[in-house]
Formats: sequence, structure tokens, C-alpha cells
Amino acid sequence: GHKKALDAWPQGRRPMSFAWHEIRDHLMTVSSTLDFHHRFGRLRDTDPELADFSDPAALLDHLQQVQGDPEGKNQLLRALIRAAQSDGPCSDHALTLLLLALWPGLDAVRQRSVCRRLGAPEEIAADVLARATEAFRGLALDRVNRIAATVLRNIERDMLRAERRARVSKGNPYINDLTAQQAPDESAFADLLLWHDMPRLVGEDARLVRAVALHGFTQAEVGAVLGLSADAARKRYQRALRRLRKCFAENV
Repeated sequence: GHKKALDAWPQGRRPMSFAWHEIRDHLMTVSSTLDFHHRFGRLRDTDPELADFSDPAALLDHLQQVQGDPEGKNQLLRALIRAAQSDGPCSDHALTLLLLALWPGLDAVRQRSVCRRLGAPEEIAADVLARATEAFRGLALDRVNRIAATVLRNIERDMLRAERRARVSKGNPYINDLTAQQAPDESAFADLLLWHDMPRLVGEDARLVRAVALHGFTQAEVGAVLGLSADAARKRYQRALRRLRKCFAENV
């Protein structure tokens, strides 16, 4: 929650509010200060990957462009993570740049988490911030190919798993609840479409797909509730995905 995010934030530069837009505004303000530009110069001097960028804004503009060389951007993120994981004086500055660089993706994770009702909006904002910080500080670069995709996927996966564990710890048979007839709130647009259309598209496997794709359960966990072996649940889930792909391909 809030305390976890505060503990993860660099000392002396913690935002006073967890309104999502205010966090970004705070980061942007910090990145425009004279001290930050001086630290960025030191980052450029110590890592040749960053040498072509005159200031933080130029680097962020490049990283957030839709077009461009994906591998080149990946190498820039690696350089920032190396700096963020170091004990050097620019560690927190590199972390700030990483958060800003991946902000669009982090915002998408936040919005989906709000739609899934994983908590109050301000709590979700704090959780995404804390998990992103922890991910950058602890990422094993030798085991990751695509930095941005891996970090964002892991954050969302871990948030779903944490919510699932919390429900299970309360003795709530949540997987069974996924068979209820009431659809999600209309603000959860993606969930709503899948809720209404899934039975028509994949029949009896709709419950399996909803629980795995929308709510983060494993195929084996849902299979156990539905009376299926892990292997049978896996095969039925894969069969349902093939049906969905075929349906979407025919309607594109």
C-alpha cells in the first residue's frame, strides 16, 4: 500500500500525494532541475549508451517514440538499470528516468488494475510505483531480453497474484464466484466484453478463460475447481484460445 511505496521511493524525493498524475508531475519537475541535469551529465560520461543525448528530455522523447529501433531502446533501458542498481550518486536519478520512460506502460497497468478493482485508485497507484521501483532495482539483466515488456508484465502478474492470495487467505472461494451471472461494472470495458461474449465464442470453457486471462489464476488452479486435471485444463484453455484467435481473424 502507501507505506510500501514510500519505503521504496528514493530518500528525500518522495511525493507528498499518490494521485497518479501528481506522481508524474513530481517526477517531471525533478528531472528538469539543474542538479538533475548535472547528474545526467555524469551518467552520460560513465555509459557510452547514453552519450548521444544532450539532456533527460531528449532521452525520454527517444524512448517513448512509437517508431525507432526497439533493440536500441532496450540497450538504453539496460544502461539506466545498471545505473539504478549501482551504489553511485546517480542511482536515484536513473530510477526516475526509468519510471518516466515506462510511464505509458505503467499507466496502462494501473488502469487495468482499477478496472479489475484490485484496490482503491490511490492504493493501486502506490502499488504500481513500488513494484516498478523494486523491479528496476532487482532486475537480473543477464536473464532478461526485453526490459520494458518483462517489467510491465511482471508487475501486472504479481498484482493479480497478490489479490488472489488475499482473497484465498480470507477464505473466499473466488474462482467459484467467477461463474456468477452478474457482469462486471460497465467501466471495466474490456472485462465486460469478455464476460458477455466468451460463452458464445468458447462455450463451457468461458469460465476457464475468464479466470485465467482476466483474474490471474493458473490453469491448474481453475481446473481443480472445475474438476479437471492440470493437463486437461491446459488443453481446454489452449483450445479456447485457438477458437478465439480464429474468430478474431475472421472478423478483422
